[in-house]
Amino acid sequence: MVERTNPPGAADDVDAVTRAVLTASRVLVAVSARSLAAVEDKVTLPQFRLLVALSTHGTAKLVEVAEWLGVNPSTAMRMVDRLIAAGFADRRINPDNRRETRLGLTEQGRRIVGEVTARRRREIAVVVEHMPPAQRASLVEALTAFAEAGGEPPAPRAGRDLYPLGWPDPAGLTPS
Repeated sequence: MVERTNPPGAADDVDAVTRAVLTASRVLVAVSARSLAAVEDKVTLPQFRLLVALSTHGTAKLVEVAEWLGVNPSTAMRMVDRLIAAGFADRRINPDNRRETRLGLTEQGRRIVGEVTARRRREIAVVVEHMPPAQRASLVEALTAFAEAGGEPPAPRAGRDLYPLGWPDPAGLTPS
């Protein structure tokens, strides 16, 4: 049995940090839900996840999309079909391999992801503004370390090649 060197609740106690992240995640989930509420008549949450995956990674084969989302290809295909019917996604023949079909976002799909992302960014900024300024630097340091531990690349600064949810746009496009 491993003996704790710090009292329960100490900053380096894994359980205390986990509880703090879970608590903070409730705020982020609420912000995410509110940012999607304005478009819920257009896309479902799973469909939006697909739009974000395409906007983050660029065009892709159906199998790749299914893998990103952790769903079966048939489920991904149904989602893609609905997004194509709504005008948010399209299928393109790969010019380098005419037997391959690539899935991508339309301008309308990029726009909806950009709108939701902008709404989310504004809400998060409001929450951060309510924090004591002295704690903001510590939060940046802690969240940066958390994201790195999770394998997530850092988001660019506001106004610099921001694409959905803070990821750089792989295609060099920006939402309108």
